[in-house]
Amino acid sequence: MAIFARNRSSSSADRFPRSAAGCAIAILAILAGVITATAQAPGSAAAKTATAKSKPWTAPRTPDGHPDLQGTWTNGTITPLERPDGSRVTLTKDEVDRLEKSAEDRAKRLDEPSDPNRPAPPKGGDGSTGAAGNVGGYNNFWLDPGDRVAVVNGEWRSSLIVDPADGKVPALTEEARQRNAARAAELRGRGQYDHPELRPLGERCIMSFGSNAGPPMLPNYFYNNNYQLVQTRDHVMILVEMVHDVRIIRMGGERLPSHLRPWMGDSIGRWEGDTLVVETTNFHPLQRFRSASESLKVIERFTRVSADTILYKFTIDDPSTFTRPWSGEVPFTRTDDLIYEYACHEANYALSNILSGERAREREQMKKKQE
Repeated sequence: MAIFARNRSSSSADRFPRSAAGCAIAILAILAGVITATAQAPGSAAAKTATAKSKPWTAPRTPDGHPDLQGTWTNGTITPLERPDGSRVTLTKDEVDRLEKSAEDRAKRLDEPSDPNRPAPPKGGDGSTGAAGNVGGYNNFWLDPGDRVAVVNGEWRSSLIVDPADGKVPALTEEARQRNAARAAELRGRGQYDHPELRPLGERCIMSFGSNAGPPMLPNYFYNNNYQLVQTRDHVMILVEMVHDVRIIRMGGERLPSHLRPWMGDSIGRWEGDTLVVETTNFHPLQRFRSASESLKVIERFTRVSADTILYKFTIDDPSTFTRPWSGEVPFTRTDDLIYEYACHEANYALSNILSGERAREREQMKKKQE
């Protein structure tokens, strides 16, 4: 696979004073911040008291009077989309500390230098589902899946889905199951490497991995979970770091005819008070979010709730696919990191190598049959 660009935060040496006095001040500031953060954890009494006494935060406004959503944001988090069995809606501080410490320990372990004397991976891979059968892939330096539990309304959340109450994606309808069975029948007898159109959209550099670009815009739990928002009176642009997708949301106007189905669908926005509401239909048939049908509608709500947070809510409405609508909430956090070009096809020999490798394997198998 090609090596794709991702952001790395600036080093601590670039962010702290270099003089002895400056270092002492910085250390005191860090300790004070840790104490304050501990005393005012989300949902704590101290945090609520401090919030009540402080001046209410007011969102900045654009020249046309609407909340300013512009900037660079990330939705990276370790909170899963669906709630693990047996978990409550919210987590305790001890549970959060344990989860975040586990993520930190894993990152440290994977960041350790590789053993130069380690043996080569087995020929053809070891049969695992890892990168190319565990013969090698990205090392942890390139990954940035998120390292914090999602906080919404002062609560540590156990899942991004909030409706249904169990935090799970609703079951598929009978119609959706039949549709999926028909698609599987069409592919029966074809090899997954027979031609490029059978490879995933992300591998072909057409769309982002998972539903990173959306809608709904969900974390991919891998890397490049950054977004840049640019806002005018008539349009909102969302630049998605993963695969460098660009969503253009039209503020008002007529919807596209049903036969026009662009990637990421046809998004039309409106303001409801201080919340940007976006309704998207006309999805490209190959996008198929979680086996969705052509009638899929996604409703998104963007609300600037603090200087550093946009609360992003989404609702999935597709009666022919899901037994009921379902919704989630994802905090988008401001970041000072830059979004670099995701040059997906730059020196990307993966797709041609995958297909040529399969052709070589077929020739080898044919030769053995003829012997």
